[in-house]
Amino acid sequence: MHCPFCGEADTKVIDSRLVAEGDQVRRRRECLSCHERFTTFETAELVMPRVVKQDGTRQPFDEEKLRAGLMKALEKRPVSIESIEAALNRIKYRLRATGEREVKSMQLGEEVMTELRQLDKVAYVRFASVYRSFQDINEFKEEIERLSQGNGDAADVARALAETPTGKGKV
Repeated sequence: MHCPFCGEADTKVIDSRLVAEGDQVRRRRECLSCHERFTTFETAELVMPRVVKQDGTRQPFDEEKLRAGLMKALEKRPVSIESIEAALNRIKYRLRATGEREVKSMQLGEEVMTELRQLDKVAYVRFASVYRSFQDINEFKEEIERLSQGNGDAADVARALAETPTGKGKV
């Protein structure tokens, strides 16, 4: 590590501590030349797989795009930012755990739907309606019935869907 004060390449580590729940290492260093002290933070750089779109094009994984999709589905729903971030981290963990260099966008969409189903049933149906390109009200009804068979109440989901962000009955 080069000294940020004099540029010397020789520094020594004085102290190391885990921070950020063990996800980072904080190191106090001292330059062997000018004796100035400074702090560095070390984190593991984990490479996310590339996303293969349905048309065959490949693009880098975009965490902000994923976050925006989750936030759009969860708009005006009673879900905390901490829960959303935890879901985002679980999705990224599962994608990295595949060990693959590329994942299909369909797999990414299914991971999002898995998390949304746990976070908020209404957000799940909103996302599913766009993701699966529902064509008519019957497809909404079928998805809501599938949800209610799991452990939700179809009437509650339908009622909540009617209370959309714009209040105009659009999802």
